[in-house]
Amino acid sequence: MDIKTAELPGIGKKISFHTSENSMIVLIIHHSGKRDLYFFEDADSDEADFFITLNGEETRQLGAQLLGAIYQPVDTDKMKMFQDKILIEWIELSAHSSLVNKSIGDSQIRTRTGASIIGIVKGENTIAVPDIDVVLQPGDVLMTLGKKEQIATFAALCKGEDQS
Repeated sequence: MDIKTAELPGIGKKISFHTSENSMIVLIIHHSGKRDLYFFEDADSDEADFFITLNGEETRQLGAQLLGAIYQPVDTDKMKMFQDKILIEWIELSAHSSLVNKSIGDSQIRTRTGASIIGIVKGENTIAVPDIDVVLQPGDVLMTLGKKEQIATFAALCKGEDQS
């Protein structure tokens, strides 16, 4: 993939992604935070085949999906190699946890456990790549990334089995 960037004075930044199949996606990031995506089936075309505008939250959600926050296909050979190295686990937050009613940042989860929260299911709502100011509540299901021992430490913290 060929990626080119350009400043758009008074507007923001333009990032063009040229694919191996001669398609193109152009992303315009406005100073306001709004993002415009233009899709070109033929990279040489002057007119986009499709256009969509996303706000900041929608952009984070889309980015998380592209990064594999919910589903990421993995080659089975690579999966065997990484099985003992990096895990993604879904852990429910107990009402007895010291994390309840604290933000991700205030909880210092990564410092305390080494694990990272990469997604949260709060009832019917899903938060992909949550900000550090998101407050954790009992029953939240936390998508967590880390090594086996980091995940185990974090799971104990979520169950209220920590010493703090």
